[in-house]
Amino acid sequence: MITRLRSLTTQWTLFVPVLAVVLLLFTWGRHLPGAVVPLVTLVLAGSVLAAVHHAEVVAHRVGEPFGSLVLAVAVTIIEVALIVTLMADGGDKSSTLARDTVFAAVMISCNGIVGLCLLVASLRHGTAVFNPEGAGAALATVATLATLSLVLPTFTTSKPGPEFSVVQLTFAALSSLILYGLFVTTQTVRHRDYFLPITRQGTVITADEHAQAPAARIAWIRLAFLALALIGVVGLAKGVSPTIESGVQAAGLPQAVVGVIIALLVLLPETIAALRSARRDRVQISLNLAHGSAMASIGLTIPAVALASVWLSGPLILGLGATHMLLLLLTVVVSSLTVVPGRATPLQGGVHLVVFAAYLELAINP
Repeated sequence: MITRLRSLTTQWTLFVPVLAVVLLLFTWGRHLPGAVVPLVTLVLAGSVLAAVHHAEVVAHRVGEPFGSLVLAVAVTIIEVALIVTLMADGGDKSSTLARDTVFAAVMISCNGIVGLCLLVASLRHGTAVFNPEGAGAALATVATLATLSLVLPTFTTSKPGPEFSVVQLTFAALSSLILYGLFVTTQTVRHRDYFLPITRQGTVITADEHAQAPAARIAWIRLAFLALALIGVVGLAKGVSPTIESGVQAAGLPQAVVGVIIALLVLLPETIAALRSARRDRVQISLNLAHGSAMASIGLTIPAVALASVWLSGPLILGLGATHMLLLLLTVVVSSLTVVPGRATPLQGGVHLVVFAAYLELAINP
């Protein structure tokens, strides 16, 4: 009976990504009728769950921190493609899309995902334990990337408005790539132990003791289906975005709310995977996913939009307003105080969630 249930689960996770891509081919670039939107939403949700399943299989094969990196980079690369596509279709009204989406990803990752994971792990296991060296290095990189890419444009004077000049944008793009590449090298080669989960006695956990790693052939197959699932998630999210935009406009909400909703949809696979790791007392994996998502979102999006701005018409506004800069500063301060001890209680999780709730409230009521 158990074997049969596992077989059904495997078949389901293989079938849904293919269905999502087929549905995407039929709906791409078309206005979705109201009757089709629920179907697309259902397949989108199934693709999210399938992506998490395949990512966990791949992560178990390659080990940490490579497993967290696979999911974070895969989601972000497709997210970048979505942003560039929407910018190409949106004209001037999409001038702030990259900024809004990247900042939403940072706030969702560093406050929403981190807060939920710390709360779940600490309530379930007493305290949430992780490696402060790895979490601190990731947080420092996220803070630097966010400041260089999203804060500095508000204060530069070479070009009117919160925009970079061509030279400044080139510098920001190159800096983002260099920092992200340096971090990945540190995470996977030179100081890999800093990003592995630890026991409550501080011992590094190098492998999952409870299950045998899948064969290489199975891991490659799951990696292919992970890519299909993520393409389906992002592509179908773009398909339902006009419906989301119509709903946002009908409710009288700011346009930036659309970016928040899309970012929430795109980051669902990482959120679910991070929560599962937190439940298993592998909080370091949760932080790898959260901080890695924020870092990849900035480190890959800014170079991509910088390159795309060569042929895209309209301004590229990257600078944050005063309210969002204060929220970013608060996030950096709170996150620093969280990661320094290497342990967290429900209080730290609650603080992060309150900051995230404040971001959502101010997105709706600026």
